[in-house]
Amino acid sequence: MNLRLRRTVMVFAGLAVLGIFAVALAAQNPSAPAQSTIDLSHAAGAANGLPIWAYPVNPPIGRGRGAAAGAAAPGGAAATGAPPAGAPAGAPTAVPGGAPASAPAARGPAPDDGALMHVPGSTAGYTKTYIANLFTVPDWFPASHPPMPDVVATGNKTAGVQACGYCHLPNGQGRPENQSVAGLPAAYILQQLSDFKSGLRKSSEPRMGSVAFMVRIGKAIGDDDAKAAADYFASIKPKPWIRVVESNTAPVSHPAGGLMVRTDGGGTEPIGERIIELAEDQDRFELRDSNAGFVAYVPTGSIKKGEALVKTGNGGETIPCTTCHGADLKGLGNIPSIAGRSPSQMVRQIIDMQTGARNGLQSALMKPVIAKLTNDDIVNITAYLASLTP
Repeated sequence: MNLRLRRTVMVFAGLAVLGIFAVALAAQNPSAPAQSTIDLSHAAGAANGLPIWAYPVNPPIGRGRGAAAGAAAPGGAAATGAPPAGAPAGAPTAVPGGAPASAPAARGPAPDDGALMHVPGSTAGYTKTYIANLFTVPDWFPASHPPMPDVVATGNKTAGVQACGYCHLPNGQGRPENQSVAGLPAAYILQQLSDFKSGLRKSSEPRMGSVAFMVRIGKAIGDDDAKAAADYFASIKPKPWIRVVESNTAPVSHPAGGLMVRTDGGGTEPIGERIIELAEDQDRFELRDSNAGFVAYVPTGSIKKGEALVKTGNGGETIPCTTCHGADLKGLGNIPSIAGRSPSQMVRQIIDMQTGARNGLQSALMKPVIAKLTNDDIVNITAYLASLTP
């Protein structure tokens, strides 16, 4: 059976159960609106009324930087250092010495003096130029994952495909600006690449560089490379990666390079109806340390509210996520796991499906499930999911 046919068979097999329950939900809620009911009118920053904390593109000069609901963030000037259009969010821009430019703008890129950089617990050393090269992957902990296939470790320069492990990391854990792909079904990964290629999967925010980058990868990658990458990441068991903290406040932060970063000397601010996901250690993040995770600040009480929505559907507002994603929310057949994943990424996917930016077979079946979810619902659901063990 060739790759294309096998992929199609696996997709339809995985969708069968989901389709049954999506139809059931539509029957229970015949008046469900066709368009999103998410309330984004209060969100500050991003274009098209999207919440800047979920779509952390650099706002125009004079606009807020991820403010709490209805409020302007301290120091409302725009952050700098955005990657050029089409570059992966959080990847380096073209700067002297090739140093990553996704750090807070106040730091500024330092030239590469040839010194080897190091991270805790690793004997490896890499220069800033090596770390900034999209066709090389700083593999700090090679014993922690299987041998990387070429497309993951070095990409395919002939096809114009950068190393998958650069953005997704050698262990597939990923970062808030892109996808955690560790442990996702291989057929699901292949389907997403196909959707990027065909135009069925885009971002509600055209300036999200990571999505624009994946559209280009989807169009360029060959079947053999796609299968090698999908099989590799599917073979890796995801590990706890995000520490979820319920709080009434969060560190003052701003968008830089496609994600939220702490504002130097910024203190804290009311969290409002947001999730603020940040690197635990910004310096290790910049070095692409695959052992350095993230912290997600979520509103107080959101985890319990999210648990109720996920497990019961809240009286028909949606259906229990466990119906399709498995009792432990770790996936079922070709349907992906959602336990312990990045809340920023999950928020974007829900909104993108609501707005119609993300389509495809699985997305079409999700649309009636998420049609009634409000901003609060989405925050609560993803806060709970992120708090689980993957």
